[in-house]
Amino acid sequence: MEAVVGDALRARSWECVTVGGGLRDADDRAELLERVVNLVRRHAPGAAIAFNSTPADTYEAAARWIE
Repeated sequence: MEAVVGDALRARSWECVTVGGGLRDADDRAELLERVVNLVRRHAPGAAIAFNSTPADTYEAAARWIE
C-alpha cells in the first residue's frame, strides 16, 4: 500500500490531497490513516490535506483548500 500511495503522490505536483471518510470513521483503521497522512506529508509536502465525508463531497472538501 505504501509503495502505491507514494508512487501516486510523487507522480505529479499536488495542490490538495483528499483523505476519505472510510479511513477516518473506523477505529480499526487509525494506523492506516496515520500512514496515509504521513505519506502525504513526506511525498507531497506542499499539498493541503482535505477530508471528505463521502465520495459525493470530495470536490467540496478539496475546494476548501484550493485557491
